[in-house]
Amino acid sequence: MLQQRTLKTLTRAVGVGLHSGQRVELTLRPAQPDTGIVFRRVDLPEPVDIMVSAAAVSDTRLASTLSHGNVKVHTVEHLMSACAGLGVDNLYVDITAEEVPILDGSAASFVFLLQSAGIVLQNAPRRFIRLLAPVEVREGLGAAEKWARLEPFHGYRLSFEIDFSHPAVDATGQRVVFDMSTDSYSRDIARARTFGFTKDVEMMRANGLALGGGLDNAIVMDDYKVLNAEGLRYDDEFVKHKILDAMGDLYLVGKPLLASYSARRSGHALNNRLLHELLRRPEAWDVVSFDDEKRAPSGFAQLARAW
Repeated sequence: MLQQRTLKTLTRAVGVGLHSGQRVELTLRPAQPDTGIVFRRVDLPEPVDIMVSAAAVSDTRLASTLSHGNVKVHTVEHLMSACAGLGVDNLYVDITAEEVPILDGSAASFVFLLQSAGIVLQNAPRRFIRLLAPVEVREGLGAAEKWARLEPFHGYRLSFEIDFSHPAVDATGQRVVFDMSTDSYSRDIARARTFGFTKDVEMMRANGLALGGGLDNAIVMDDYKVLNAEGLRYDDEFVKHKILDAMGDLYLVGKPLLASYSARRSGHALNNRLLHELLRRPEAWDVVSFDDEKRAPSGFAQLARAW
C-alpha cells in the first residue's frame, strides 16, 4: 500500500512575513491520517483552524491566502509547495500571525524543516486526484493570453513558460518541465526564489505590501539587471519559481494530483481558477489509491531522506 505521510516530530522556525513585515513563529506538527494540512492561528484568543482546500482560498493577489470566516493566513504557497514536493499529507501548521514567514524566499527552508523533523509513513492509503479528461482555463487574448491546463498522466509532471520582456529574465531559460517521477524537487525546484522589480516594490510598499521583502529573501531587479550580489541559484530560476508556486497552489486542492500540468504566464489566480474548474467537473477526475506500490507512478513510494 502506498501510505500517507506526516512528520516524525515537531519543528519550528521564526521569520517575517513578506508583505506584512511582521515577526511570525511557525510550528509544524504531526497529524493523524486523513487530517490533511491544517493552518492554525494560535495568536488569537481562541485558536482558529483553517483546513486547506480550493474553496478556502479567498485572495490570490501576489500570493495565495486561506480564510475561515474573518481569519486569514497569507502567502501559504511556498510551504504548500514543499509539502507537495516531499509528499507530506497530514500536518498542523501553528502560526502566530496572519502570514507565513518568507524565510529565504524559496521553499528550501521549508524542505529543511520538514526533513529535519523526519517524514514517516502512516497506516492509511495515500489518495490521489487522478485526471480522466483535460481541464483548462484561459484569460486574455493574443500576446497577453494566459492559460493553465491539467491533463491525464500516470504521475505528476509540470511544464511552465514565462514571458516577462525584461533583459535579466530574457537571458535565462523561459520554459521548464519538471517530473516528480524522474527529477528531484529538493535539488531542482525548491531553491528557486520569488522575484520582483524595484519599481513594483516601491509601489507595493506605498500600498502597505512587500514590507518584509529584500535582497535576502527575493531576487530583485532594476530595469536591466539582477541586483543580488550572489546572482541566480539556477540558470532558469525565474521560471522554476513559477513551477514552485504552481505546485503549492495546486496542492491547495487537498490531495496530490496524478496529472500533467502545463501553463503559460499563469499565476496564483489562474491556478486557483483551474482547481475550481476541475472540481466543477466531477466527470473529469476520480480519487484513487494504490494497494500495490508497484502500480503507483515511478518514484512516488520513496520517502524523502531525513536531513
